[in-house]
Amino acid sequence: MDRRTLLQALGAASLARAPLAQAADEVLPPAVGTALALPDAPLFDGSAFKASAAQGQVVLVYWWASWCPFCGATNPFIQKLWDAQRPRGLLMLGLAVDKRIEDARQYMARRGYTFPTAHYTPAIERVMPRPGKAIPVTCVRGRDGRVVMSEVGQLFEEDVQQIARFL
Repeated sequence: MDRRTLLQALGAASLARAPLAQAADEVLPPAVGTALALPDAPLFDGSAFKASAAQGQVVLVYWWASWCPFCGATNPFIQKLWDAQRPRGLLMLGLAVDKRIEDARQYMARRGYTFPTAHYTPAIERVMPRPGKAIPVTCVRGRDGRVVMSEVGQLFEEDVQQIARFL
């Protein structure tokens, strides 16, 4: 069924000429195979993520928020991956999109999460725009600086464990 027929069938004939497209200012998640620039970022633990130190390394980039139930379901698996794969060379940059940095810090402290996380700031956004409104977003940048995995939404334990294959 074409778009016009579908809209008419739904009783929306007056909308039949309306474009069905993403907003012009919406950023899509990084596509597999594309280059992914990384920002320098101050981490919650007082250290810093340095983009220059990530050259030639596998980097997990993970946008999340303390208020997001899908992030809450995924975060334990992200922590488990971090604990298991950090010794093998996995680098990570978690990006908390909470409006208040303290909300994200308290959330991590209450749950004992230690995966490297920065507050998503305008400075970080200039280098790495947030991909859309949905979270979590999980991307893996391979050793060549290109995206090897890009997922939007909750991941299950087996999905997160599969990230180790890129090391």
